[in-house]
Amino acid sequence: MELTPQIKAEQSSPQIAGQRKGGWWQYWVMKPANWWLPLLIVVLIGLGSLLFVGSRTYSDAPPMVDFINRSGEKIFSREQIEHGQVAFLKYGLMDFGSMFGDGAGRGPDFTADALHEMALAMQDFYSAASPPHTEFTRDAIAARVRREIKENGYDSERGLVRINAAQAHAYSQLLVHYRDYFRGKLPLLPALANADGNEIDDLATFFFWGAWVSGTQRPGKAYSYTNNWPYDPEAGNTPPRSTLIWSLAAILGLFLVLGVVLFLHGRFSQLVGWRARNREQPSLTPLWVNHFVPTQMQRATYKFFLAAALLFVLQVFSGVLTVHNFLGLNRVLGIDVAQFISLVSARGWHLQLALLWITACWVGASFFLLSASYSNQPPGQVGLVNLLFWMFVAMVVGNLAGVMLGPLGVFGEYWNLLGNQGWEFVEMGKLWQSVLMGILVLWAFILFRGIRANWGRQQRWLLPNWLFYCVVAVSLLFLSSFVAEPETNFVIADFWRWAVVHMWVEAFFEVFATILVAYVMYLMGFVSQQGASRVVYIAALLFLGSGLLGLSHNFYWNAKPVATLAVGSIFSTLQVVPLILLSLEAWEFRKLPSQQGSAGFGQAEAFLFLLGVNFWNFLGAGVFGFLINLPIINYYEHGTYLTVNHGHAAFMGVYGNLSLAALVFCSRYLISGDAWPAALVRRAFWSINIGLMLMVLMDLLPVGFDQLVTVIDRGFWFARSEEYIQSDTFQWLTWARIVGGVVFTFGGVLPLAWLMLSRYRARKAVEPTDGVGRDITPEFG
Repeated sequence: MELTPQIKAEQSSPQIAGQRKGGWWQYWVMKPANWWLPLLIVVLIGLGSLLFVGSRTYSDAPPMVDFINRSGEKIFSREQIEHGQVAFLKYGLMDFGSMFGDGAGRGPDFTADALHEMALAMQDFYSAASPPHTEFTRDAIAARVRREIKENGYDSERGLVRINAAQAHAYSQLLVHYRDYFRGKLPLLPALANADGNEIDDLATFFFWGAWVSGTQRPGKAYSYTNNWPYDPEAGNTPPRSTLIWSLAAILGLFLVLGVVLFLHGRFSQLVGWRARNREQPSLTPLWVNHFVPTQMQRATYKFFLAAALLFVLQVFSGVLTVHNFLGLNRVLGIDVAQFISLVSARGWHLQLALLWITACWVGASFFLLSASYSNQPPGQVGLVNLLFWMFVAMVVGNLAGVMLGPLGVFGEYWNLLGNQGWEFVEMGKLWQSVLMGILVLWAFILFRGIRANWGRQQRWLLPNWLFYCVVAVSLLFLSSFVAEPETNFVIADFWRWAVVHMWVEAFFEVFATILVAYVMYLMGFVSQQGASRVVYIAALLFLGSGLLGLSHNFYWNAKPVATLAVGSIFSTLQVVPLILLSLEAWEFRKLPSQQGSAGFGQAEAFLFLLGVNFWNFLGAGVFGFLINLPIINYYEHGTYLTVNHGHAAFMGVYGNLSLAALVFCSRYLISGDAWPAALVRRAFWSINIGLMLMVLMDLLPVGFDQLVTVIDRGFWFARSEEYIQSDTFQWLTWARIVGGVVFTFGGVLPLAWLMLSRYRARKAVEPTDGVGRDITPEFG
C-alpha cells in the first residue's frame, strides 16, 4: 500500500525553469547535474585542512621523552609516562576527570590540578631555601616560579627534557599528592583497588608530563604547547593575545559570511526552502494512515525502534546514577548501586547508549524510508535487515559489559580489546568497535542494494541516494577510531578521537539529520522530492563547509599546533550560519500542517518532534554552541558546565528529537490505528522537551556561568576541584536538576518505552505480497 496518497508526476515549475537560463550561480551551484562539483570542492578543502592539521599534530606534538635533572640524573622515563597514560585509559579515568579539559567533570582536570600543585611545590621549595618570608620575597619567588615553569628544557638532539631542582622537587611532591588522592577516592573509583603502587606513580608521572606541556613554552614561541591553557596565574598561564585576535577575526568572518548567505537565501529561497513546493498538497489524513498496510521489510524495522526505546531508558538510568554521584546519592531503592555499576561505568554507559539508541532509530528509519521509495527491492533484504539487528544487539551487549567490567580488571591484558578503551565517547573495546564497523558496512550495503536498480546519472541526488552517501561517509570516518593505540602520544591519539566524534556529530550527523527531516517531510506531502533534495544539498554544503574545518575548535587547548586556533576560531563560528538559516525556515516549516485542511493530519505527533528539532537546533546547537566557540571565551570555559550545557541541549534536543520523530513516524504506520495513543505521545513530547529545558535552565546553564566566574576569579583548577563540587551553589543547582529529570523521565521516556513494548502485538499484519516488492510511494524520477 502506498505510504502517501497518489501524487502526480512533478512538472517543471517556473522556478526550476529559471535555473536553466540563470547565471553561473544557477548553473554551477544550483543545477542538480553539477551538484557534485561544489560538494567535491567543499570536501576536498575540508579534508585538505584536516590533513594539514593532522600532519602538524604529529610533527608539533609535545615530546614524551626521559626527564633528567641538571646533573644528568634521570627523574623519570618515557616509559613511565606511557605506562601512566595506559593506566589512565585502563581504569577509565577520562570518565571521572579530564585531561587537557577533555573528559568528565566529577573529578579534577588532572593537567590543571598537576600544574597548580607543581607551582605551589616549587614555591615551597624556594621558600624553604630563602627565609625570612616577607611580602617581597614571596612575590619574587612567585615570579621566579612562573618564569621557570615557562622555560623549555627540551633537547631535541638527545631526546630528553632537563628540569631544575625545584621542578624535580615538585615531581616528588606530586607522587605523594596522587598516592593520597587516589587512596581517598577508592569508593568512587573501586577499580583502582587493583592498581599497584607503580601504576599510581606512573599516573602521577603522566599528570606531571601534562602539567609540563601546559606550562612550558613551545620552542621559539611565547606561549605553551596548550596556548597557555589552563588559566592559572599562579603558574603564569594567562590567555595569549592570539586568542583575542582570532576571536575578533571570527566575529568579523561570521558577519561577512552571514551577510552573503542571507543575501543568497533571499535570492533563491523559493528554490531551496520548505516553500520550494511545485505540486499539489496531498491529504495525509488520520484515516488514510490508519488504513495503511506495511510490507514485510517495513514491519521488520519495528524491533529497531523498540530496542531504541529500551536503550533510551537505560541511558537515562545511567545518567541518573552519574548525576546522583555528585550529590553523594549512590542508593536506589535502598540498594547501593555503586557496588555493581561504578561511576566510571555509569558515565561510559550514558555516553555510549546515547549514540546507540539514536543509531538504532536512524538505521530503522533508513530501511523503512528506503522501502517506501522503490518498488523493486531485491530478494533477501529482510534477511539482511534482521542480520544487522542481531549484530547490533550483540555489539550493544558486549559493549556495555566491556565498559562495566573492563576498568575492574576482569579482562586482564585484553582490557583494550574486550573492555573499555578509556577514551571519552569511544569507550567500546576494539572487538566491539570492529563489530560496529561491520554493522556500518552492512547498513551501507543494504541501502546500496535497495537503490542499485534505480542507479543512474539522472537519479544520483534522490533522497535514498543521499542516505547511502552519508552512511558511507560515516563508515569511512569511523576508520579513524582504529588508528591510535593506548601508548600513542595522548595529543596525537586525541586527534583521531575527535576525527570520529566531531566529524560524526557536527558534520555528517547534521547532514544525515537533514536528510531524515527532508525525507519525512516529503513523505508527509509537505515538499516535493526535488525540493527536499535541494534542502539536503544546501545543508550539506553549509554543514560540511563549516563542520569539516570547524573540527579545529576542539584543538584549541590540547597541545595541537597553533594553526588550529586560527582555523577553528573562524570555521567553528561559521557553524552557526546554517542553524540561522534553519531558524528562518522554521516559521514556514511550522505552518505546513495547517495546509492539510479540515480533514486533519495523520502524522501530527511526529511533526511535533520535528518542530522540537528546529527549536533546539537554534537554541542548543546555535545559541549555546556559539556562546562557547570564540577562543577568548572558550579559553576560560573549556572543561566547564557550559560545554555540558551545549552538549545536552544540542545532542538530545536535535538528534534526540529527530530520532524520536523517526520512531513515532514509522510506528504510526506500523501500529494499528485503534491502538495508537496520540495523547500519550503528545504528552511525551512536551515532557521530554520541557524536562530538558528545566535541566538546562535550573542546573546546566547557571552552573556553567558560576563555574566560568570561578575560573576567572580563582583559576580553572579550583573550578574543577572537589571543594567546588561540594559548594552550596553547585549542590543546590544539581538538586534542582532533579525537577527537570523527573518530568523528562516519568512524563516522556518511560511512557514512550511502554508504548513500544505494549504495542508490539498491536502491529499491523504484513501486506499479502512477498513483503519487499510493493511500490508504496510515487516513483522517484
